[in-house]
Amino acid sequence: MKKSLLTLAGLALMLGLLSGAARAQGAATPKATEATVLVEAELEKEMKHELDVARHYFKMKKAYLAALNRSEYIVAGYDRFTRYDEALYLAGMSSLYLAEGKGKQKSPVPAERLREQAREYLTRLVNEFPESEFRKPADDELARIGGPAKSADAKPEADKPKP
Repeated sequence: MKKSLLTLAGLALMLGLLSGAARAQGAATPKATEATVLVEAELEKEMKHELDVARHYFKMKKAYLAALNRSEYIVAGYDRFTRYDEALYLAGMSSLYLAEGKGKQKSPVPAERLREQAREYLTRLVNEFPESEFRKPADDELARIGGPAKSADAKPEADKPKP
């Protein structure tokens, strides 16, 4: 995963340099547009892999901490991912299951914080993706655990910028 992050950082740096050069010339060049498309395609591919692994941990291994970590990587890293709604769902459900002591792994995070984090992820899913196939299960879980997060634009701490 570190190699992928370094690759993505390199591509992002290259994109930044190309877009800076394009701005200096006054217009976007075809190369800058091509680089943007390449970076987007590479990010989409990376996030799809992360989601596949998160889904495997969640469904097959009952390794909710691992699924949460992979899902949070997606949520924090690429909000234009085509399956972002599923990443939010997996993050929310993994947090909830960890709070309830389910699965093969334990989290160092207190159960109450995990439960609130689950509410935040599931609330985002419901609010941002009303047509998602994961909306109904998210609504059902939110009803079971006390309703949506207090703030409609609440973001879990993993998504909030560090001061």
